[in-house]
This record gives sequence, C-alpha cells and structure tokens, in this order.
Amino acid sequence: MDKTEKSAYRNSWIAEKLDRINLTMPKGKKEQVKETADRLGLSLNAYINLAVDERMERDAETK
Repeated sequence: MDKTEKSAYRNSWIAEKLDRINLTMPKGKKEQVKETADRLGLSLNAYINLAVDERMERDAETK
C-alpha cells in the first residue's frame, strides 16, 4: 500500500467512524490547553475529549 492509498484509507475510516467539531477559542488559549495536555502526556484531542466527558458526567449527576 503506497502513501496515497494509506491516506485515502485513513480518511475513509475517519469519515466513517468519527465526528468532527470545529472548536474556536480566544487567541493564545489553544497553546495553554496544548501545554496542559502535553504535561499530562495527552494529545490535544484526547485532553479535550476527556474534559468534555468529565463535564458531561458531572452534569448528569446534578440532574
């Protein structure tokens, strides 16, 4: 499988299995979040997903 085929397969898998969210935040905040994620050994994506999951869990407990 060449590089082009790998990219096509990966893009197809992503489109089928994952949803995308376009997230905006004030200038400079992305770097702060990334630094925190790096410090914890997480990717930016993993850190944001963890934060969302934890918040949803907290919110579910208060209802």
